[in-house]
Amino acid sequence: MRPKKVILCVDDDELELSVLKFMLATNGYRVVCAASAAEATAVFAAEPVDLVTVSGKLPGTGAALVEQLKGIKPYVGMILFSDPGSDGGAFADAVICRRSCPTVDLLERIKIMSERKRGSRKRAQQVAAPELSTVST
Repeated sequence: MRPKKVILCVDDDELELSVLKFMLATNGYRVVCAASAAEATAVFAAEPVDLVTVSGKLPGTGAALVEQLKGIKPYVGMILFSDPGSDGGAFADAVICRRSCPTVDLLERIKIMSERKRGSRKRAQQVAAPELSTVST
């Protein structure tokens, strides 16, 4: 049996957090919740996490939290839930408008991002460089 993927969900809105947790848990994920940036940072540093979802409405901006978490573990996928018209996080791997994204599409995106094998960005750049040189010759 494969171990469950661990998703850290960060949102200060208790209702939205519980709905997201229920949706992910019923689809086979292990969900860890955090209601603040400080709590999320502590959990993220202590536990193995496969994917992080962050509310863009989080006090202190969710985009800033994504940037901070990417500084700790840059290889972990990050989804920033944003409202239409708000600025997207430059460090997020995906920026999703939660209101207009159907649940099926959201689950598919989470499945793809949580299953993706990620290495460090430094290693990915080293691997990509030789491929570019062989194609150009």
